Amino acid sequence: MGPGIVILFSLFGVLNGQGGKQMSIDECCKDGRDRGIDNQDCTALPLISESTTCRIVQEQCCATVLEDSICTNGINMAKDQGGCDTQFPGSTCETKTAKMCCDCCLLGRAAQEKGLPCDHSLSLGYQCGLVSRACCDDGAPDVKTNTLVPDKDNEALTGKDNPLLNECSNAKCAQECVGNGTCACFKGYKLKPDGKNCEDINECLLGASNCRGGERCINTLGSFRCQREVSCGTGYELTDNNNCKDIDECESGTHNCAPDFMCQNTQGSFRCRPKNQCGDGYIQDALGSCIDINECLAQTGPCHPGQSCMNTVGSFTCQRNSVNCGRGYHLNDNGNRCVDIDECKGPDGECAGHGCINLVGSFRCECKIGFIFNSISRVCEDINECRHYPGRLCAHKCENAVGSYKCSCTQGFKLASDGRNCDDLNECESSPCSQECANVYGSYQCYCRRGYQLSDRDGINCEDIDECALPTGGHICSYRCHNTPGSFHCNCPATGYTLAPNGRSCQDVDECVTGTHTCSETESCFNVQGGFRCLSFECPPNYRRAGEKARVERSDTVRCVKSCQPNDISCVLDPVHSVSHTVISMPTFREFTRPEEIVFLRTMSMAHSSPHISSDIVFDILEGNVQNSFDIVKREEHGIIVGVVRQVKPLIGPLNMVLKLAMNYVTSGVVSHRNIVSVHIFVSEFWF
Repeated sequence: MGPGIVILFSLFGVLNGQGGKQMSIDECCKDGRDRGIDNQDCTALPLISESTTCRIVQEQCCATVLEDSICTNGINMAKDQGGCDTQFPGSTCETKTAKMCCDCCLLGRAAQEKGLPCDHSLSLGYQCGLVSRACCDDGAPDVKTNTLVPDKDNEALTGKDNPLLNECSNAKCAQECVGNGTCACFKGYKLKPDGKNCEDINECLLGASNCRGGERCINTLGSFRCQREVSCGTGYELTDNNNCKDIDECESGTHNCAPDFMCQNTQGSFRCRPKNQCGDGYIQDALGSCIDINECLAQTGPCHPGQSCMNTVGSFTCQRNSVNCGRGYHLNDNGNRCVDIDECKGPDGECAGHGCINLVGSFRCECKIGFIFNSISRVCEDINECRHYPGRLCAHKCENAVGSYKCSCTQGFKLASDGRNCDDLNECESSPCSQECANVYGSYQCYCRRGYQLSDRDGINCEDIDECALPTGGHICSYRCHNTPGSFHCNCPATGYTLAPNGRSCQDVDECVTGTHTCSETESCFNVQGGFRCLSFECPPNYRRAGEKARVERSDTVRCVKSCQPNDISCVLDPVHSVSHTVISMPTFREFTRPEEIVFLRTMSMAHSSPHISSDIVFDILEGNVQNSFDIVKREEHGIIVGVVRQVKPLIGPLNMVLKLAMNYVTSGVVSHRNIVSVHIFVSEFWF
């Protein structure tokens, strides 16, 4: 450690410090070591030089001190406790270093106890090897370091004639030779593994120093020194014997006294005294000027009783007083001084028997708390605290009382434990509402459960909401609405309908699907809104049924086509080619605003025929058009002619009718053939 630093110093020499001051490497290192002793952060030291080299030396010298201290803690633990299990203080890096030094010291002590050589051949790190050998050597007997002195018998032997000198000359020992070619070292050094050279023993690292408490061990070549951990402070310097000595700034010339002042040394500092002295009645200020002393203020009673002191330049004069005492005072018996009058003396005093306190030059009458003395009536009167301190005594309301006052709160609040402030009163705890209660600051609010509304009369009770009577009540239920407390329920007609899962709509019961109809085997069941119909369609003479279906479903059509007997000329000439039956079920429309399309008659004719062929299709209602409630219009859909039957007027059910329709195929103005369609219409009583 030591030689390396000396070489570094000799390499870099002198550097420029702050403000151009010459800084040596020694000064940079000393600053770093001092800051390391103070446990400062070595990576953030204040720079004392603009030189990068000085900064590096500062940091490395500081880090060396800290590492030595941390390593010493680990070695001391190994020596004192014989183990390294105790938690080390500091950061992770510091803990790692202390643990390494502790373990390596234990390794050296173990080698010494087993009689193994301290200079073992283990591939340890450099620092671990040093600590291990130091702890091993510290426990071994000291090596004798005798100085080679020839005895009288060998005095005459020199050079080649003295075998001991020849052996030591051949041994080439760095410090001492003890004979037989064996080398030894001076005190404070130990032999290196090569058996010839010596290296410094770090007494601080081994804990072999005798430094006192408050001192830090600093290793030196061959020895060590103890240095105070705490600096002496401003105005003191550290002596060689490690004591603090006062610096005589006056003798060293480091004071800053002006030429007209004389320097006077004090412990840890100095004083500047003016060289010129002032006469009586004057005093020198900090600048050496003579200023007048006000003896009337500086001295106690410079004049006789009954006289007043008047300051003059450099002196003072005394003048006789003309005494004139003010109210509350009177002359003393000598007539030269005003003394206080005790107004409280006497049987009643000035306070008419009430409490009286004498004051210098005055007095005060005391009443009980909450009262004030009336000097005119000479009685204690009640204080109206609420009027004297408005808004300062009570949070809400203040009521005066004899000798006191009391606070009260507005509605919705209660008096707090301090008797002045008001806390919110939770009125809901007393259940003031018929159903639900919500406390609010200074009040409360009642509210109702679903299906109820708060009464307009008292705002407390809840009244049932008649949902059926609301403006939208007619649309709540599709048929009938029945109000219940807090709710309602919907009903449907007694037969043919059932209540939907939403609890409001009525949906038709399909008796044909559920099997609750009464149709015979020869009849087909057709479901209508709110019921069913048993239907049986037979083809007229000379017609036969097309298809094999025997039953009529909701959208089925029974179609009979012409089938004439042989030689039946009238049948052949009849233009009706087919007779069809179809069935539809309709509700009673409550709001009929536009035509409703109910039946579509699709043809096989194209909308745009050949221009050479004059043909057309004419749709017509032949029978059953009650009150002209229906019409039929021709339309083109996807290039095909379609006849659309529309309901153009409202129909009130229950109502059954058969609407007989005709599709006339006209060629050159003559009906070539005709198809008859009978639409069986069942209008329900209800609108759903």
